[in-house]
Amino acid sequence: MNCAARLLPWLFAGWLLGGGAPLRAETPPLLLGDVLASVTNQYPPLLAALIERDVAAGRLRSANAVFDFNVFARIFNNPSGYYDSTTVDTGFEQFTGWWGSTIFGGYRLTRGGALPDYDPLRTQGAGEPRAGFRLPLLRDGAIDRRRAAVLKARLDQELADPFIQRQHLDFIRAATVGYYAWFAAGQRLRLAEELLRVANDRGGSLTNQVNAGLIPRITLKDNERLIVARQLAVTQARRRFEAAALALSLFHRDAGESPVIAGRERLPAAFPDAPPPDPARVEADIRAALAARLELRRLQLAGEKLGVDLRLARNQMLPQLDAGVSVSQDLGRRLYKDKSELETQLGLEFRLPLQRSEAKGRVAEVNAQLEQLLNEERFARDRIAAEVRDAASALAAAHEQIQQAGLNATLAAELQAAEAERLRRGASDLLALQLREQAAFDARVTAVDALAEYFRALADYRAATAQDGRRAAAGAP
Repeated sequence: MNCAARLLPWLFAGWLLGGGAPLRAETPPLLLGDVLASVTNQYPPLLAALIERDVAAGRLRSANAVFDFNVFARIFNNPSGYYDSTTVDTGFEQFTGWWGSTIFGGYRLTRGGALPDYDPLRTQGAGEPRAGFRLPLLRDGAIDRRRAAVLKARLDQELADPFIQRQHLDFIRAATVGYYAWFAAGQRLRLAEELLRVANDRGGSLTNQVNAGLIPRITLKDNERLIVARQLAVTQARRRFEAAALALSLFHRDAGESPVIAGRERLPAAFPDAPPPDPARVEADIRAALAARLELRRLQLAGEKLGVDLRLARNQMLPQLDAGVSVSQDLGRRLYKDKSELETQLGLEFRLPLQRSEAKGRVAEVNAQLEQLLNEERFARDRIAAEVRDAASALAAAHEQIQQAGLNATLAAELQAAEAERLRRGASDLLALQLREQAAFDARVTAVDALAEYFRALADYRAATAQDGRRAAAGAP
């Protein structure tokens, strides 16, 4: 088929679907880009999805509370008993995160009568400042539950973006489908009104012919019946258009985020160009989809979270061996001869559950979850490739249907014109012309449906290949 022959159905479809009342200058046609911009900026479900970032940020801030600087103060008194004393104890503790270490310090002052030498709270006259450092040497050194919670909260924050982008892609696809459903419903309404106009225009001519005795009166009645039937079809088409406009208004909103119901004055004259798909690009698009599809990123981040759990579980199998050092300095008048002015304490603490059942069970559990995730990722890749190929097949079939439907509409219009000429010469009757008109109308509606199906298939292909997501990531509108 040469280029002109391929363009013939398109030229006819553009002429055919461009009928109807002209657009007023102050009412521009509603374009798909207008709807998609509204989805990006004013669509409430997308705005709600964006809040997921704030939710994740709040969780990360909550997890980072392990690094908060903690202070304390306490005072206690022994009002009765052999030893009467009052102790004021203040201090701080700071978890550094460096190999699980913690620094601490404070000040203690005890006043009252002399205390026994076994009382650890007693101080010299001006009190006792102190400072120290705790360091886990094995368990909780490289990682512990607190730092694991922070790492997972950071990954959850990264997970918010794939969730939002997946929602955005789904909304873009749904808005595109809704737009072309509205567009097609408007075109079908125009065609139904055009078919009704033909019957109405013919009524005057038939009346004159009946009055002149050229045709029987039943022919006029048949045309009146046809007008009523076509009025019914117009009413049904108008209702479907109104329903499609209401559905589209969920995506198309004004600056105040209120739905905008697009009337038929916003209908463009014709569908945009529908270029044929390129089969040679399918494999490249599959590779691009595997790199861009957000469910794979979600699985990757889920695997990283499990990696944190595995590190923690393996760390929990180690013995607990903590080292500590503290220094205290008693100041002021010497109340106790057995307390030195500078005291240093060094210590080690060892602890080990012999069975370590919890840690071993957690390691086995996380390893199984990682294997499960690998299988999910392998299947997700297969599913994405299948979705892209299926969407490409549907798009190719839809484009082929456009050409076939355009040719069918062209032939049906030619037969309708030929039947009208035969009726004018008296070689046919009104019933045959009505059948030709209905066949031409059905062919035109089929052409509209084929175009709408093409753009629905294109929306599915763009969603399967994450093209809109790649454009958004690159900053394109």
